Amino acid sequence: MAHDILLSGKLIEIIETSRNNALRKVNEELIRMYWLVGEYLSIESMKATFGDKYIDMISKEIQEMFPGIRGFNRRGLYRMKQFYELYRDNAIVSPLLTQLSWSNHLLIMSGCKSDVEREFYMRLCIKENYSKRELERQINSGYYERYMLSKEKLLPEPIKGLKENPFLDSYIIEFLDLPKNFKESDLRKGLIQNMKEFILEVDKDFTFIDEEYRVQVGGEDFRIDLLFFP
Repeated sequence: MAHDILLSGKLIEIIETSRNNALRKVNEELIRMYWLVGEYLSIESMKATFGDKYIDMISKEIQEMFPGIRGFNRRGLYRMKQFYELYRDNAIVSPLLTQLSWSNHLLIMSGCKSDVEREFYMRLCIKENYSKRELERQINSGYYERYMLSKEKLLPEPIKGLKENPFLDSYIIEFLDLPKNFKESDLRKGLIQNMKEFILEVDKDFTFIDEEYRVQVGGEDFRIDLLFFP
């Protein structure tokens, strides 16, 4: 029995690690998308003759092309533009950007006053694996100011309660087009769908066969998440 528990614990660790890695990959693509959108808006807005109405026009076009899409209203697009313009010339923080969730980026952009403070919270986020709620508490408590004024190394305040996954926030759910009250199966389907679209886009020579393709090996049934034919 004890041996079975040890085996189960190892399998649970493998599953959780894989899920977290998948969410990290999705988050990286999400942040890259927001960066590219922000870059496009920053460049085009300088050439546009419509002034502030340019962002409104872009938002309307996106809503018409993707009905019901969230995060691409006027406010959301300005945030993406601000995100790009804030960090485009900052080579120090560039490698850190995709390691944070979009929710945490928004908190840092709105709650910090300088490049040094933003970098401080980015590194703290990555080191402590903070979720939005956990980061918000540290910013609201003025941890950066207290740390800079302290003569000794000041540790961040401990967060009570269960540790939350920093990448499983509303923006990831929206990016994967998951329902509001999603289940684990919805998350899995969303990840698989994005993987399928990515593979087909990268290599046009692949032909998609099926999802959860059933095969038998040694008398046992298995399902292949995605089956492609080269």
